[in-house]
Amino acid sequence: MRGRFSGSITTGAIVVAGVGAVISVCITPACAQAPEASAIAAASTLKTPWGEPDLQGIWTDEFDTPLQRSARYENQEFLTQAQRAELDKERRALLDRDQRGERGTEADVAGAYSFAVFLSTKHTGARTSLIVDPPNGRIPPLTLEAQKAAAADREFHLALLQSTETCKNKGVVCSGGKYDPTSSPRRAEPLPRYNTIDLGGRINRLDGPEDGALADRCLTGGLPEFGTPFGGSFRRIVQTPSGISMFYDVGQGQGWQRNIVMNGSPHLPANIRQWYGDSRGHWEGNTLVIDVTHFSPKTDYQGSRENLHVVERWTRTGPTSLEYVVTIEDPTVWTRPWSVKQDFTRQSDQENRVYYEPRCVEGNYGLPGMLHGRRIMEERAFAEGRGPDPATR
Repeated sequence: MRGRFSGSITTGAIVVAGVGAVISVCITPACAQAPEASAIAAASTLKTPWGEPDLQGIWTDEFDTPLQRSARYENQEFLTQAQRAELDKERRALLDRDQRGERGTEADVAGAYSFAVFLSTKHTGARTSLIVDPPNGRIPPLTLEAQKAAAADREFHLALLQSTETCKNKGVVCSGGKYDPTSSPRRAEPLPRYNTIDLGGRINRLDGPEDGALADRCLTGGLPEFGTPFGGSFRRIVQTPSGISMFYDVGQGQGWQRNIVMNGSPHLPANIRQWYGDSRGHWEGNTLVIDVTHFSPKTDYQGSRENLHVVERWTRTGPTSLEYVVTIEDPTVWTRPWSVKQDFTRQSDQENRVYYEPRCVEGNYGLPGMLHGRRIMEERAFAEGRGPDPATR
């Protein structure tokens, strides 16, 4: 839903310097903790024609809140208005700076991708983290098993990077690795596990599509979904008497849809795995509770794959407000469950009456080009006696 903004977000994008008065979302700590009783009462009267709580519409989080709490606000759950204004100022300075390096270098090319285009639409939120449990606002520690898996991924990643300019120039992505001009002896090894590495940590290989990041292949991370720095996210909720669908517009065209089964039937058999999991929902008063399991091992959220278990609670708290609370657990990855809370604002149906289905085209066109380019470089190296025959690999 690119461009699907209410008037408040549009104004925030144009007049970044001001705390837009047209944004009618409460920003005080007391209000951020709980909606007013009158608003809750009004929300409870919003029903579908068949009598269920009405959650329908296009919703988005209009403020920018980090997932985890920074050490800078270690014991502080809510920001003061002065702190929020200061963070807005710092963000503007960060976005406005010239990110390009020495002309003609890799850093120069990468810096041409202007963050200001994508990251200038939101003001700082009231809370210091989206995580509300544990109380410190941080993701719980990883289990020993998860630490070993992450270390194996990282070790392989660094091994393939060793002969690159990134390591030669001591780039951040090569942190913990070392530069060696010779080709890595692990160059032809299979990945330790299915590759879900994000854009910031690609492996230095593209022998086939699955060597590429998920985004390279126009694949999205799925659930849980809290928005991205590049454009945030929107979700359109559609209800029927027999089921609920949610249409997500995330990042730069990585749109997707999930269907919530509402007939009381059990989860799918354990051998059936889905990219977005298996969502089974029911109502607890005015709250939609969704239990999501059966994720594919080809997806990854903070290290969690097929054992991920998500419990979501969606509650209409006012005519234009929706509370989302989700508990995330995987005993093979984290030492305890943890919970996130977001407050969504309903977007204008009139301004968004035309909907262009989100489609990722960069990966669809770019991935074949990257594969083709890689093969050309290998064939050139072979012709010059600098490498093996790619036709025999």
